[in-house]
Amino acid sequence: MTTFSGRRTRVLAATTAAAGLVLVAACTSSGNGGSGSKTAAGGVQLVKAGQLTTCTHLPYPPFQSEIDGKVQGFDVSMIDLVAKDLGVKQQILDTPFENFKTGAFLNSGECDLAAAGMTITAERKKNVDFSDPYFDATQALLVDKNSGITSLADAKAKKVKLGAQAQTTGEDYAKKQGFDPVSFESSDAVLNGLRTGQVKAVVIDYPVVQSWLKDKANANAFKLAGQINTGEQYGFTVKKGNTKLLAAVNKAIKNAKADGTYKKLYEKWIGPYNAAAASPSAS
Repeated sequence: MTTFSGRRTRVLAATTAAAGLVLVAACTSSGNGGSGSKTAAGGVQLVKAGQLTTCTHLPYPPFQSEIDGKVQGFDVSMIDLVAKDLGVKQQILDTPFENFKTGAFLNSGECDLAAAGMTITAERKKNVDFSDPYFDATQALLVDKNSGITSLADAKAKKVKLGAQAQTTGEDYAKKQGFDPVSFESSDAVLNGLRTGQVKAVVIDYPVVQSWLKDKANANAFKLAGQINTGEQYGFTVKKGNTKLLAAVNKAIKNAKADGTYKKLYEKWIGPYNAAAASPSAS
């Protein structure tokens, strides 16, 4: 997934700041990284002492979104495992997604890593180092129940106005299929575009659609018209050459899959567990 780069950065912390919007991040880890030391367990160097600073982009349920004043979701919970292993707490920085593609916030030392339901691509690998894949993703076509649309091919034949989140792999896929999709800044904006009739159908990651359809009002108004297997896999990213942090992230992913934690988090945030998602092959 991706979005426009024009959004303000927000620090999502456990305390109230004097300026800017500050929210509570979901943190399960403990420890302080050594009372002011920027070196965590395993010799991992952090941008700020006692915390693992994560860049993300909100909202993108079920991977990260603000729930009851806290930033929660599958990605948040997975990175909490990394923070716990390092003996620090996770702090989340809400940033424009464009920086994830370029690695800007990692290179500038504002974040240690990025976690944002991000698809691993060859282009992005030029700027950042990806973790092992932690989630197999598919795209979905969500339509208004009154639209009569039955598939992506049907939508194209009927010249339906299609929406997608700007700069995402879903938008790229729609363009490759011959659509000129309406671009929306965020996943929330995509859903609002469908609600208000700006578009009659949208292409976006299937887990996001799953999350939307858990809401009764959305389930009554919209329907899934098809899943699209694009072979996408998600990965977390670190600054190029940050091998120690990358190893810590990969270790946390591996251990979570081995001890059942991954399955529990998957069922909590995404839905019925798909064993294939626990052992994706590298893309």
